[in-house]
Amino acid sequence: MSGADETSGAILDEGAEVAIDAPGNPLDPEVGPAVPAGSLAAGATVGLSAPLHDAPLAAGGNESVREILRLAWPVMASQVLLNLTGVIDRMMIGRLASEGGAAVPLAAVGYATQLFHLIHSTLFAIGLACIALMARAIGGRDPARARHAFAGSVQVSALVTIFYAGVLYFFSERSLAALGAEAPVIEVAAPYLELTVGASLMLSFSMIAESALRANRDTRTPMAVAIIVAGAKLGLNAVLIFGHFGFPALGLWGAGLATAISQGIGLVLFLLVLIRIPREAPTALRFSDLLRRNPIIREVVRIAVPGVVERIILNFGLLSYFWLLGNYYGTLAVATYTVGISLLSFSWIPGTGYAQACSTIVGQALGAGRPNDALRGAKRSLVLATATALPLGLLFAWFRVPLAQLFTNDVAVVNGLAPFMLCLAIAQPFLQLHFTLGGAHKGAGDTVTPLIAAAIGNWGIRVPVAILLAAIFEVDVVWLWATLIFDHLARMAYLGLSFVRGQWRNPPAIRAKSA
Repeated sequence: MSGADETSGAILDEGAEVAIDAPGNPLDPEVGPAVPAGSLAAGATVGLSAPLHDAPLAAGGNESVREILRLAWPVMASQVLLNLTGVIDRMMIGRLASEGGAAVPLAAVGYATQLFHLIHSTLFAIGLACIALMARAIGGRDPARARHAFAGSVQVSALVTIFYAGVLYFFSERSLAALGAEAPVIEVAAPYLELTVGASLMLSFSMIAESALRANRDTRTPMAVAIIVAGAKLGLNAVLIFGHFGFPALGLWGAGLATAISQGIGLVLFLLVLIRIPREAPTALRFSDLLRRNPIIREVVRIAVPGVVERIILNFGLLSYFWLLGNYYGTLAVATYTVGISLLSFSWIPGTGYAQACSTIVGQALGAGRPNDALRGAKRSLVLATATALPLGLLFAWFRVPLAQLFTNDVAVVNGLAPFMLCLAIAQPFLQLHFTLGGAHKGAGDTVTPLIAAAIGNWGIRVPVAILLAAIFEVDVVWLWATLIFDHLARMAYLGLSFVRGQWRNPPAIRAKSA
C-alpha cells in the first residue's frame, strides 16, 4: 500500500502490555474500514525481513494531523486503484449492447458481484485475523508463531473458499434467481459468476499473503502486485470483451475470464515474493506447514468471527436490497444501482483512509497509555474526513449526469442514475463520519459497537423501510435510494453516541502471547 516500511521501537516480553513508540501501517481497507485487528497490528514490530527505522509517532501533538494524512494516503491510493479498475471495468461492460440495452450486462455484473462478495468479505475477515495473530507474534519476537499464524490463515481461507465457491458454482442460476434476476440477466450472469468463483481459490491465497506481508510492515510489495494485477485485468478486458488482436469477442464472459487470469497472475507474483524470503523470517512460506495440523487455526477462527459476522450483516442487507430492486423495480434499477455504487465509491475513499489512520493512531496511543491523545487523534480524523467528503459529495451531485454518461450511453440508465447519485451524495457526511468513528472503535479493540451499528442501519432501518416502501406503498424507486441516507445516518448516530460516552478509550489490555 505505502512506500514506507515502518517499525515500532517496542519489544514485548511474554505477558507484557503492548507499548508503541513508532508509527504503524494502515490495514487493508478493501470495502471500508473493518478491522478486528487495528490495535493489534499497530502494536507489531518489524520482523526479520524488513529494515529497522526509528520514527516516533506524535499521536496527539501538533504533528497529529500530518501523521493522520501520512497514514491515510497509502490507503486512499490503494482504494483509488481498486475503484478505478472497477469503474473502467463497468465502463467497458456498459458498452455491451444487447436486446435489453446496457442494463442487462450491467445488472448481470451487479448480481454476480453481490454473491461474490460473500466470499470476498469472509476472506477479508480472515486476512484481518492473520494480521492480528502475526502482529502479536512479530511484536513478541516469535517468528515461528507468526509463520504458524500465516499457514493457519491460508488453511482456513482455503476451506471457506472451497465451500462458498462450490455452492455458488453449482447453484449459480438458482442463486441469481433467488435475488430476483430476470431470465435474460441470469443467462449472461451465470457463466460470469461461475468463472469468478472458480478462480476465487487463487484470490484467497493472495489476500492472506498480502495480509501477512502487511503484518510485517511490508506495504510496498502488495501495492506493486496490485498495480500489475489491475493493469493485467484491464488489458485483458479490452482484448477478451471486445475481441482485439485477433481474439474473439467474448463479451461479459470475457470479463470474467480476464478476472480469473489476472488473479492467477497475482497468485504467481505473491508466490515468487514469498519463496525468496529467508526461511526463518515470520513471513516465510513453508508448504509443509500447510499440510499439517495447526494449533493456531482456532485462534484464526476466533478473531475472524466478529469481522465475518459484520460482513454477513452488511452483505445480506445488500442482497435483500438487490432482491427488492430486482423483484419490484426490474433490471434497470439493478443496473442503476450497480453503476452508481461503482462511481460513488470514489467519494468514500477519504473516509476509508481516515478510518484506517484513525484506527492505527488510536491503537498506538491507547497501547502507550495515552487515552487523551487517542481522543485528539480521533477528533482530528473526523474533522479531516468531513472536510474532504463535503466537496466530493457536492462534486458528484453537481456533475452526476456527465459522470453517468462515462459508464454508458443508455439513456434509461443515465436518467435512473441521477437521483440515485444525488441521494448518495447527501449521505456522504454521515457515511464518512461513521467510517471514521468505526475506525476509532476498532483501533481500541471494540469490534462489537461497529457490528451493532451495522445491524441497526441495515436491518433496523434500510431493509425493513425499503420492504415497506416497495411491497406495501409501491412508491417510485427514488424512495428506496433515500433509505441509504437514513442507513448511514443511523450508523453515524449510534457510533457517535458511543464515541461521546468514551468507553472505547478504556479497552481491556492487549497482551502479546507466545506459542
